[in-house]
This record gives sequence, C-alpha cells and structure tokens, in this order.
Amino acid sequence: MPGPTTRPVGRRAVVLGATAAVGTALTGTARAAGFGWTDDGSNYVIDTGAQLVFKVSKSTGDLTSLVHRGTEYQGYGGMNSHIESGLGASTVTIRQSGSTILVSVTHGTLRHYYAARSGENNVYMWTNKADTSVSATRYIVRVRKGAFLNDEPDSYTYAPTAIEASDVFRKSDGQTRSKHFSKRRVMDYDYVGWSAGGVGLWMVRSNHEKASGGPFYRSLLRHQSADGGGLYEILYYGQNQTEAQRFGLQGPYVIAFTDGGAPSSALFPGTLTTPWADSLGIAGYVPASGRGKVAGVGISGRNTAYPYTVGLANTAAQYWGAARASDGWFSLAGVLPGTYTLTVYKGELAVYTTSVSVAAGATTTLNTIAIPTSNDPSNASAIWRIGDWNGTPAGFKNADLMTYAHPSDVRAASWTGNVVIGDGETAAFPCYLWKDVNSGILVYFRLTAAQAAAAHTLRIGVTTAYANGRPQVTVNDTWTSAVPSPPTQPNTRSLTNGSYRGNNHTFTYSVPASAWRTDTGQYNVLRIDVVSGSGTTGFLSAGTAVDAIDLLV
Repeated sequence: MPGPTTRPVGRRAVVLGATAAVGTALTGTARAAGFGWTDDGSNYVIDTGAQLVFKVSKSTGDLTSLVHRGTEYQGYGGMNSHIESGLGASTVTIRQSGSTILVSVTHGTLRHYYAARSGENNVYMWTNKADTSVSATRYIVRVRKGAFLNDEPDSYTYAPTAIEASDVFRKSDGQTRSKHFSKRRVMDYDYVGWSAGGVGLWMVRSNHEKASGGPFYRSLLRHQSADGGGLYEILYYGQNQTEAQRFGLQGPYVIAFTDGGAPSSALFPGTLTTPWADSLGIAGYVPASGRGKVAGVGISGRNTAYPYTVGLANTAAQYWGAARASDGWFSLAGVLPGTYTLTVYKGELAVYTTSVSVAAGATTTLNTIAIPTSNDPSNASAIWRIGDWNGTPAGFKNADLMTYAHPSDVRAASWTGNVVIGDGETAAFPCYLWKDVNSGILVYFRLTAAQAAAAHTLRIGVTTAYANGRPQVTVNDTWTSAVPSPPTQPNTRSLTNGSYRGNNHTFTYSVPASAWRTDTGQYNVLRIDVVSGSGTTGFLSAGTAVDAIDLLV
C-alpha cells in the first residue's frame, strides 16, 4: 500500500493525506486529508484535516480565527480569543510531530500551547503560569455575534439595565442575568457551550489540578451578550476564593466542535488521555507514568441521605472524586506525587481529614475511613434544628435561586418574615441574612419546663460571609450574646454573584437558663442580627449565608 502523499499548500506548509475519525480524542497515528499548517505572514494557519481551520497570531499568540465548516466563529468587538485579555508581544513557534501540530507561545515566564490532532475538530490547550509576574487567570473563546443566542441566567442579551458593578443586569420583567450566574459547581460540569443549527461549540474543562477553590467552587463559565459570546476556562478566579493561587501547567482543556451534540466523553477530565503529548516538550507536562493514585476501600459513619466527596489538596495541586453511595469506596487517579490533605465532605461540609502521600506509578490504598460521630454536627441531639448540617444553604428560602440570580430578582420570595419552629421553619428561613435587608429576624419556639430550667448551646453555621457579616443573638430581649469575631472568609462579592461557598464556620452561643421563659405556654423568641462595620447598603451590606441553626439539648 502506498504511503501518505505530500503536496505544497503554501509557504512553510506540510499536508499529509489519509483519513481519521472526526471529533474524538485519537491515540493512533492516522492522518486526515488536508492536515497541516501554513504561514500567512501574520498567523500560523492550522488545518486539522477535518472541518476545522484555526489561526494563531505569530506576534501575540492570540487565536485570531476559528473556522468550522467554512463559517467563522471567532471574535466579537474586534477582540481575539486569548489568555486573560491578551498577552501582547510574545514569541510564537510551531512544530509538527506526526499527527500533532503544536503552537508554543512564550510571554515572560508564561507558556501557552495550542495543539491540533489530525482529523479532529478540537483545539487542545495548556497554560503554564509560573508566578504572578504575568496575569493569566483565564482563557476566553470569544464567539462572534449571532452565532449562538440564548436567554439563560449567564447571559445578558436581553437585560440592558445594570444593577451592580456593571456585570449584573435586570430585564424588564424583573429577572436578573450575569455571567457569574453559572449555577454549577466545578465538579458538576465537564463542558460548557452552545448548540444551534447542527453545530455545537464547547469548552471542555481541564481537571483543574492547578486551579483553586476545590470541587464546590463556582465561577463564570460562559456569557452571552448582544455583541457575542464567551466561553471560559478559569485558571484562577479571585471572586469568593478560599485558596491561594496555584502555579504550574494546567491542561489540557479543549475547544471542541460537534454536529450539535455534546462533545465526546473521551475529552472529559478524568477520561482524557494524551500519550501523544508526552514527547512534545510542553513545559511542566507530567505524563501518566509520572503520576500516582489514591484509593479508599470505603467510608463508615456516613449519613446516606447525602452524597460524599473526597478531595486532595496541597499548595501545588488539587483533586476530587465522589465516594460510592453504597459503601464510600473512592478512587482518585492521575495525581501528581506529593503529600496531600485528604478531606471527606458530607455534602459540602468537611467531616474528616487526614494526610496521604502519593508516589509516581504507585497506588496509595487506604483502609476504611471511619468518620467520628462528633465530626458531624447533625449527630448532636437538638431541641430544634433549622436546616441540616451539610455545608450549604439547601432547603432554606431562595437557596436554589441564588446560584443563578441576584437577590433582587423578581422570582425571589420576600427576604423578611419571622419563623415559627414546627411550621415549615427551614423553607421559611432565608438562606442569606444582610445587615441592611433582613437583620433582626425572629425565631419563635416553645420549651418544656425541664428544658427551660437549663442552659443550652445555640449553634449557627454559615457557609460564607460578605464584609465580615456575622450573627449576634438576643433571647427574649433579656440576654444578648457578645459580638463574635469574624471568621476568615473571602473578601469579594459572594451572595450577589451566585456563590454561597466560602469557609464553613460554626458560631456557638452559651445561653443561660435565666434567658428562657418559664411559662411553657409562651413562645421564646430568638432574634438574629447581622453585625459588622463593613459593607455598604442593601444587598451589598454585610451579610452571611446560613448552613444550619439549632438549639442543643
């Protein structure tokens, strides 16, 4: 059988003939007809040999063109697709290795890479941020006007009125829109994008091993406006961030075109393998052989009403995976060598931690992890409890809406209103409390004579806070707690941009017996005020998100 043929297609070009599957992650060496690259003077032009041709600027490393089936999708507002808002002058080189073309971009200490595989409608990317000398917190694919339209929460095409920080908008019908309103935690998605007219354009995320914030972190994923759309891979995002920035190589993440359906699962984080990239010389690249694995045979002491997640984290990397519902078995593969803190989460509440070490090419096997009863605050006997301890405001009033809407959204139930224990108290209690909106909420409850004769501990669990907002409590207008110290929380917006996730913290208050009413026919009244000297007004006043509130036996 004759070998591949070569024909010139322009300056510094190589085109190899053969066929390959389209739109899947390939590991073989088959080459598609038309596969190769040219130099048009300003850009390297890469033809994947499938239905995708893209251009990379030779001077900046920007992605300047993204043509699928002859249609240009790249660009709006005269802007390219690029790292952050564009790197500026950079050193850009290109090299072909068999069925792979690699474009390397160097800008100071930062390295960025684009890779094309023969016969695939995909652009693979890696970014190595070595330090803070270069700003690189995201890659944004800028999609031109009219290619895809939607009115989802993370769009603002039909919401022209800005109501907060020029990035939260209100429509004429009172619904709110913002690029922050992604609704999803990072562990909840593998890809994000759009589909219309028989074409799907997607950003498939990386494994986020060099990102920050853990499995429950929320950040912007895409946006849609009258000018076009944006798809993001967030390398580091400071909004409501709980961790320091990590450095090193992040990727691959993938721009993928399809015939309208979802991208191939072979591209998903945790599934994608790239042995073809092992020898490309990507700075910071660690092949599968240089990684290890952590496996646990099970977790006991779980509350089976909740999902459990196992996370690994150190200053260099982070990983996570679900524990099996039946027995708590878990397996975390592709882990860089090192020593990590392993955390077991009930919902989003950390209930167990330990230290584990990972070696290249080896599996660290853990015996059954036993969660101590005292580690789960739900196990404490309570006279009454609002919500449950799972690290989230789930079940509280407006909690679901707040992951994809502003608190002022017309769909939100009133943030004010008092609560009676025994009368749907969780659904009636607002998920967020603000100093300038609903501080001073009252909780009514009765005690037996024996209960009223004793001191009790009151607990209020929070998931994050804005502007140092924290709860001070008063019982029956006769006893008021001290003002608690603010716990460490992110110092950016949170409650108004779709995120309740910060650092879980429990405030405890020792209420003396003298504070209770001795008439068992009367209600005791708990008042919860938000205190802080920070914040501004309204929904940007000091506030906090609630996990659970209970009065212990």
